[in-house]
Amino acid sequence: MNKGKIGVQMMMLKGKVEELGAYETMRKVSELGYHAVEVSQIPMTPENVSELRRASVDFDIKIAAMSAALEPMLPGAPGETLTNDFDKIVSDCKALDCNFLRIGMLPLTVMGHKDKIMEFIEKAEAMAHKLAEYGIELYYHTHHLEFQKYDGVYLLDLIKNNTSKLGFELDVHWIQRAGENPVEFVKQYAGRISLLHLKDYRIGQMDLSKVDFNDMAKFMDIFTNTIEFAELGEGNLNIKAIVEAGLESGAQYFLVEQDNTYGRDPFDCLDISAKHLKELGFGDWF
Repeated sequence: MNKGKIGVQMMMLKGKVEELGAYETMRKVSELGYHAVEVSQIPMTPENVSELRRASVDFDIKIAAMSAALEPMLPGAPGETLTNDFDKIVSDCKALDCNFLRIGMLPLTVMGHKDKIMEFIEKAEAMAHKLAEYGIELYYHTHHLEFQKYDGVYLLDLIKNNTSKLGFELDVHWIQRAGENPVEFVKQYAGRISLLHLKDYRIGQMDLSKVDFNDMAKFMDIFTNTIEFAELGEGNLNIKAIVEAGLESGAQYFLVEQDNTYGRDPFDCLDISAKHLKELGFGDWF
């Protein structure tokens, strides 16, 4: 069996970067046994870029992928975009020896409007071709909203069917939340994925200690919002089958992520996930 590379999606460590700095955060990532990261929601200041580069060398951590919006999420929203900061983003990729760049999601101004979505798809495909001239591959990261249907077709499939250069970073928790089988759905995107997000899908406990059962609306709110992001092995997904399907479909990097740790230290969460992946036989992928 060929091997992929297991890493960390640093979005879940943005608080640690603020507290400890990028270099010391990467040191801890290495101590947990991970040797690849995807940089997301970390300000790409000259200091952070420099510290990420230094840590990458010192701790043998590959910068597997970086993040950039195509356009602002909302008019006037802060943050770098490929449309406005192309040269800066390419320069950061080169500085960090990274050839995968991913778009986190659709602009909020586009969602719900098919015509605007199709315009976004056209721009993203053009940007993928432009970045390819610099040796950088562009990917689109999925949530559950890409499983909305337009004229009977998933939004995600609209993106896939109208692009050839743009790749996809599938997120297995969000695929499950959208009502699809992650194992089978990943296979449908064979040849279009190099990055896969690993997070488990857990049904949490209901805290009914303060619920007035005369207020059924409050009860239903709790009842219908029990889905949680979970450490690998702490939820209901078949992680081994998902990883194997990802590898079979072309994924190179398998990035552990947890959008909410519910008060638990994210380093502890990453440790739990790493131990589970090793128990499943993927220890030599770290």
